[in-house]
Amino acid sequence: MLLHPLLVLTQQEGFFLAMQKLFNVMSVASFVMSAGMVAGSVLLYTRIPALTKYYMSELTLEMTKVMTNMMPGKIDEVMPELPTTTGPAVPFKVP
Repeated sequence: MLLHPLLVLTQQEGFFLAMQKLFNVMSVASFVMSAGMVAGSVLLYTRIPALTKYYMSELTLEMTKVMTNMMPGKIDEVMPELPTTTGPAVPFKVP
């Protein structure tokens, strides 16, 4: 059996080819991760205004509910009691 001279690899050449394949796989994986990070960053950056608006409206709604629940108790604490009886009219002086 006669092999082509270019197909016969020494042990050192075989090692270098295996390392080359490993480095190629690592570079493709690195590119995929970098592209994913860039795509994710662009997507997040374009969605920030909508996300901010959504969370601010949710926060405003929640704060409105909390303040509405707190206000009747606070108003009752501050308001004086109304008198049950009244006295004579206050005299009115004409100059």
